[in-house]
Amino acid sequence: MKFKTTAVERRWIGYDVGNSAFTMLAATLLPIFFHTLAGDAGVSETDYLAYWAYTTSVVTVLVAILGPTLGSLSDLSEMKIKLFAGCVLVGAVSCVVLGFAVHWLWFLLVFALSKTAYQLSLVIYDSMLRDVTTADRMDEVSAKGYAWGYIGSCAPFIAAVAIYVLYAMLDLIPMGAAAALGCGITALWWLGWTIPLWKTYEQTHSVSPGEHPARDGLRNLGGLFRELAASPKALWFLVAFFFFINGVYTIIDMAISYGTSLGLDTVGLLVALLVTQVVAFPSALIFGRLSRRVRSEWLIVICIAAYFAATVYAAFMAHLYQFWILAVVVGIFQGSIQSLSRSYFAKIIPQDKSGEYFSVYDIFGKGASFTGTLLVGLVTQLSGSQNVGVGVLALMFPIGLIFFLLSVRAPGQRE
Repeated sequence: MKFKTTAVERRWIGYDVGNSAFTMLAATLLPIFFHTLAGDAGVSETDYLAYWAYTTSVVTVLVAILGPTLGSLSDLSEMKIKLFAGCVLVGAVSCVVLGFAVHWLWFLLVFALSKTAYQLSLVIYDSMLRDVTTADRMDEVSAKGYAWGYIGSCAPFIAAVAIYVLYAMLDLIPMGAAAALGCGITALWWLGWTIPLWKTYEQTHSVSPGEHPARDGLRNLGGLFRELAASPKALWFLVAFFFFINGVYTIIDMAISYGTSLGLDTVGLLVALLVTQVVAFPSALIFGRLSRRVRSEWLIVICIAAYFAATVYAAFMAHLYQFWILAVVVGIFQGSIQSLSRSYFAKIIPQDKSGEYFSVYDIFGKGASFTGTLLVGLVTQLSGSQNVGVGVLALMFPIGLIFFLLSVRAPGQRE
């Protein structure tokens, strides 16, 4: 049966198209701009990579702390769109300001603010899925969000890269102008795709406010952790997810900064990441269709194994063509492992508590991102080698695979 999205579903998917532009900017051009500012200030290559990793880690901690409280508040009547709009505005405005930062420390601080707001907007955005579609369409709509987000982010990214080329290769404009224009284009794209959802979204699910709604939300979260202890299937999966998504998110966050620290050509790195986005679009859709014939457990195992091989390969990378190979492999499995993990988790948890369980899912994901980038930063500085710092991530995938197989074998709700 052909799947046709409704107007409200398309507006929800549209936000993924918009916010993915910031994802690409944060993973590609921003590390390069920071590298230039840090280098001009005398910051070493290993410290540059470590500082970027530490900042990303701080962002994940802030989101892990603020996310559950913000999510609890957003469940109140008519609060979801207000909090969502606030996060988007703070993220987009600070993205514009980021383009005018002239000192590496101020650059990191504004970047932390923009990315924190962006990540918090996603916490609310994910919860909107319950209001924009029906339960039997959630998997398909969610997969289309990932897929169109990957391909949609290419348009502003290409524009930003073209502007960067004017600076890096043709020397026609200064770096500050390239940064300001790139960040400005990204912010406008982000806001432009947000407005349709912003203007038409209607919150159909809400809860009555308690005396202290934020505190009540944290109390409910504590009770849910106790409930998970009695649900081994979901618990083992969350532990597995923490480890294998650790490597996935860290590779996404650190790819360009890692390549830059190795001295690889920045324009070539940017084009390689564009290839990743293009490859990820059909790959996410293909894996979504494969899940109709092959159990999602085995598809997840394939993705984990592929990422393990890619991370080992990255540890020995020294040339640009090797980065291109890595970009294609990551593109094939990046969206697939994320979407399959989300849908697998949805199938093994109580359906009447999906909102609460997914708040824990988000915490495990954010915690993984924090430990991954922190680990890369620490190992890089202690060893004095960027390759060793990235290579240590390979350990996360076999550990995650072991716990995932425990989840598959554990008693509990099945697909």
